[in-house]
Amino acid sequence: MAPGAGRAGQAERQLRLPPVAILAGGLGTRLSEETTARPKPLVEIGGKPIIWHVMKHYETYGMNEFVIALGYKKEAVIQFFLNLHTSSQNLTVRTRDGSTILHDTPGGPDWTVHLIDTGPETATGGRIKRLRPYLGSGTFMLTWCDGLSDVPLDELLAFHRAHGKLATITVVRAPSRFGFVEMASDSQVQRFTEKPDQGEGWINGAFFVLEPGIFDYIAGDETMWEREPLQALAADGQLVAYTHRSFWQCMDTLREKTLLETLWSSGAAPWKTWK
Repeated sequence: MAPGAGRAGQAERQLRLPPVAILAGGLGTRLSEETTARPKPLVEIGGKPIIWHVMKHYETYGMNEFVIALGYKKEAVIQFFLNLHTSSQNLTVRTRDGSTILHDTPGGPDWTVHLIDTGPETATGGRIKRLRPYLGSGTFMLTWCDGLSDVPLDELLAFHRAHGKLATITVVRAPSRFGFVEMASDSQVQRFTEKPDQGEGWINGAFFVLEPGIFDYIAGDETMWEREPLQALAADGQLVAYTHRSFWQCMDTLREKTLLETLWSSGAAPWKTWK
């Protein structure tokens, strides 16, 4: 190996855009009006599934490889991605053998999507750990399928790399039913508490940047990512917080879905970072 080749390879891996893990296997019980018929990732905002909106935001920043953890109604999510390309194409179908010919018309987004069955009952931490074989050996992004934001992902990634910790959590201002993050002045997370009973503060916005070392903090399928792993990472000084002061909104209830629909219909949806 030539002198400096190892360091050059390491630098190249560091600059490479990371894959994006998305948890999309939950039941979505608080949105049962919608999720009895279809899984939460496919609940639509402006005629497009919410997971499509999440992925388009990452695509804005050049991230186009996605590893999606499936569970509840996984078949519907798989079918959506199978149809995503052909539904926007002219095609010829040979009914005798089922073969198709796609004609040269503009297709869908240029994504590589790994659809991984992580089980119907697996907790969030367990789902993340089951994705490990598909995420490579370097930095990766993580988010849920039901939160929309205009968080600047390039700045988030740079922040993570500058701090050199195992995990970066994006924190936002929102009602206290989400995980409360207590920070020091240098952005070091001092304490993580899942869903406190009262008070307001910086909460878990679920846009993470992570290193493979976080898998050591996840015991198994029953582990909730928002509990022991984040608490232990904070206690070990391996969790830092990126503060996002602009738009963030989850879709846990019908009221929140209606809010997002209204913003989209206005033509000025804050999370629409693509053209």
